[in-house]
Amino acid sequence: MNTRHLISALALLVSSNLAYAQTDSLPVGRCVNMGNHLEPPREGDWGRKIADDDFTIIARAGFDTIRLPVRWSAHAADKPPYTIKKSFMKRVKHLVKLARDAELNVILDDHHYEELYAQPEKHAPRLAGLWKQIAAAFADQPNDHLWFEIENEPHDKLNHDNLLATLRPALREIRTTNPDRPVIIGGELWSGINSLASLPLPNDPHIVPTFHYYDPFPFTHQGASWVDNPPPIGRKLGGKMDQEALKADVEKIRAYIARTGKTPFMGEFGAIDSIPVDERVHYQKTVREAFDAVGIGMCAWGYTNTFPLYDSRAKKWLPGMLEAMGVKGK
Repeated sequence: MNTRHLISALALLVSSNLAYAQTDSLPVGRCVNMGNHLEPPREGDWGRKIADDDFTIIARAGFDTIRLPVRWSAHAADKPPYTIKKSFMKRVKHLVKLARDAELNVILDDHHYEELYAQPEKHAPRLAGLWKQIAAAFADQPNDHLWFEIENEPHDKLNHDNLLATLRPALREIRTTNPDRPVIIGGELWSGINSLASLPLPNDPHIVPTFHYYDPFPFTHQGASWVDNPPPIGRKLGGKMDQEALKADVEKIRAYIARTGKTPFMGEFGAIDSIPVDERVHYQKTVREAFDAVGIGMCAWGYTNTFPLYDSRAKKWLPGMLEAMGVKGK
């Protein structure tokens, strides 16, 4: 190869790498998770069912996006082609339509596929089969307003060593019917912020990284019944160590964006309702304001149930919570 051809080849390589680095930056904005609704084995098992007017309430409060966690694996056959129950697909499509009618963006994910975390290689074909159906069902939705998240919070045996091998078959199925829809991928160890440092991503310009933020854990999960040896109730937020840790975490996101050219978003953050409301409000505001400095979208966990922003019985937002989230009613 002569010098001119070598220079041209290098220029093309640099250009293609830059194109890969500049992934979609999703306009997530202010976002709330519809947590503990569709990810139990049956809707309503962990509290309430989603009401038709929930999305209007969320939109009127000033939110831009909802994240809809769905346990698809609990509503599908175990053998190929892993058919998803028609009634369940109809329910999810109804909820997505309501959200879109309220002019909300939708993040649609696969949540709590416990068997996948325990045996990734065995269940990767089923995950792909599920996403083949999901992708086809929502292919008519605008790319600008509905996004797929292949798997929530990889952990256990699903880690960075096998993450791409596990997710690629599902991504291939998605791309068959949705060639340029944004697809979200989070990292190992429940997608904590430190997973970004070594998160492997496929060479696809429409892949968006995500992370979840429940730090400091001894504050956000105090008394959590589902945690082995949960942190004791009574932990306060805001000491020097908390402040320094939060500042360092914001810098991790700034460094990730500078290093990769990709802008992640915070898919979950929040604090348990065993904490007094004013302290939870302080946490939401502190975290939200800190990460606003790097311009990322943030999804609070969640709308109602366990980490609630909204009191569904009183039909009102918790005092101070909307201000803490930085939203203003429309």
